[in-house]
Formats: sequence, C-alpha cells, structure tokens
Amino acid sequence: MKKLEADILNILQADCRYTPAKIAVMLGKTEQEISDAIAAMEARGVIVKYTAIVNGEQLADEIVQALIEVKVSPQKASGFDAIAEEIYRFDEVKSCYLMSGGYDLAVFIEGKSLREVARFVSERLSTLSDVLSTATHFILKKYKIEGTITDKEDENRVRLSVQA
Repeated sequence: MKKLEADILNILQADCRYTPAKIAVMLGKTEQEISDAIAAMEARGVIVKYTAIVNGEQLADEIVQALIEVKVSPQKASGFDAIAEEIYRFDEVKSCYLMSGGYDLAVFIEGKSLREVARFVSERLSTLSDVLSTATHFILKKYKIEGTITDKEDENRVRLSVQA
C-alpha cells in the first residue's frame, strides 16, 4: 500500500466525515489526488463502507447486542468459509469473525429483546448442521467503540496527580 493511501485511511478511520478537499489540505496534496486514491481504494475493496459510530445508550430505542462464540465443524472443500457465510447472511448478524483459540467464530448480533436474541440462537443458529456449540454473551455497556470513548464526561475528565 502506498504511503498516501495509508495516510488517507488513517484520517478516514479517525473521522469519515472529512472531505477529499480537507484531506488534501491536511496531506499537502491536490483534491483530485485524494479523490482518485479514495476511488481506487473503494474499487479494490480496501474501503468497504463509511459509517457512524453510535452510542446506543444515548438512544430511546433499546437494542440488545450479544457476542456469540460459535464452535463449528469445518467442511472439507471450503473449511470455515461456507458455514461462516451461512451465519453472516442472517439479518441479525452485524459482524462475523474467524477466531483462534477456544471457539471458531465470533458472531455479533442485535435484537429487540433478550428473548429475540435467545430465540435466534436456539432456533436459527444452533440448529445449523455444522454448528457444534454456542456461548452467548450479552453486551451490558460499551465503554469504548472502535477506538472512541463513549462517555464524553470521562474522556474530558482531568486526572489529578498523586504525590507521596
């Protein structure tokens, strides 16, 4: 990856609201150079999506989120990919990762209630033929999301020095 592309990605990951014009000023390049680099990364699939980080605790709607550890039986021809695809195609699934360690897939889902999440796990996920076991962990509070502290008061709090 070119240095320019890496610099652009760092800026966009910090805040995807920056325009090519603003990035060009930040990097000392032309707006056209930045626009072309961004378009090329989008075409190659390096940049997949632009999104906002939302602190759900500040919303009136209560969404239940869970991390589900999934152990699966890999398939001969496709390994973990086919079962992962079967799982990530469910609308409830927001993220799906192949993991090392005690389980194979980390699946993040959202539902309207604990019961809805439990029903998804028991009726849809665990019934898939290649799923060996699941362990569901409900997300109770998010302190930091994608590198951003969610509690603005905590982020601005000044730590007092302690001297002995």
